[in-house]
Amino acid sequence: MYYNNKDVRAEEMPVPKIGAGELLVKVMASGICGSDVMEWYRIKKAPRVLGHEIAGQVVEAGAGVKNFRTGDRVFVSHHVPCNTCYYCLNGHHTACDTLHSTNYDPGGFAEYLRVPQINVDNGGVFILPDAMSYEEGTFIEPLACVVRGQRLAQVKPGKTVLVIGSGISGLIHIALARALGAGRIIATDISEYRLNAARRFGADSVINAKEDVQKHVLELNGNRLADIVIVCAGALAASTAALRCADRGGTILFFAVPEPEVLVPVPMNDMWRNQTTLITSYGASPLDIEISFSLMRNQRVVLNDMITHRLPLSEGAKGFQLVADAKDSIKVIFEPHSNG
Repeated sequence: MYYNNKDVRAEEMPVPKIGAGELLVKVMASGICGSDVMEWYRIKKAPRVLGHEIAGQVVEAGAGVKNFRTGDRVFVSHHVPCNTCYYCLNGHHTACDTLHSTNYDPGGFAEYLRVPQINVDNGGVFILPDAMSYEEGTFIEPLACVVRGQRLAQVKPGKTVLVIGSGISGLIHIALARALGAGRIIATDISEYRLNAARRFGADSVINAKEDVQKHVLELNGNRLADIVIVCAGALAASTAALRCADRGGTILFFAVPEPEVLVPVPMNDMWRNQTTLITSYGASPLDIEISFSLMRNQRVVLNDMITHRLPLSEGAKGFQLVADAKDSIKVIFEPHSNG
């Protein structure tokens, strides 16, 4: 149960009761997302059970469920679009009101969760391949979000990609850009631990963000800036650095953004003259999840080595602190049924 980043408690709750069309899933692995420790984003709904990167086993299927049965190993998406509104029909599934309001009960950091009928019916439940572990299943949702972002930013073979922020989302962006054939991948961070991780997972070069990032990008890229800049850190400095590092005709993808009250000063005249494209990306649609599944199933993107900590729910406070501190961890997952 999340109260704030420094107050996360293991509490007893009844196992959810399911109705017709619903599933009861035993959570076997659940990843902590960077957004889970964005206190400004989460605290307004506290106390609550967070967690949305889960894989588990169906232990009960409600009346009328046809495509899933007891014993199935599944990944469950917490948000699903309606697939029929104006936004869905125009490809903006993650702007759909239904997607913003759907979730499972009580959240992924629990031993069991109830999957509502709309999630079951609208592309929110996927059977895991036999060769895919529950741990690997926790990466399906974060990779799907990255897939969506890079699809919108049009990451293509030969492009120079600059990833600002080498936390878990930045590292997944690096891994996917490498799989998509990016010509040169440059990563930044203020943490040497994370810069070393960026090298391991596919970055050609790394830059300490405390230095002059624009100058180093020019040196590394033949006196050109980056074709695509991906912002994976919420600090204002990350956004302003991105605006200085895109080449003419380039694209800046804001995958992470500052807090709501923080305004980003955009040099609009420069953007106009240089034909710079600014885009955002939030969440993932069922299509993005299908692509994520395919990439992982075919070993095009391998992310399991990013897991640095595996914890029982009783160590929830430790898990949140590890992710919030952003020092010596990459991916932290809970194993609700472990005896650790």
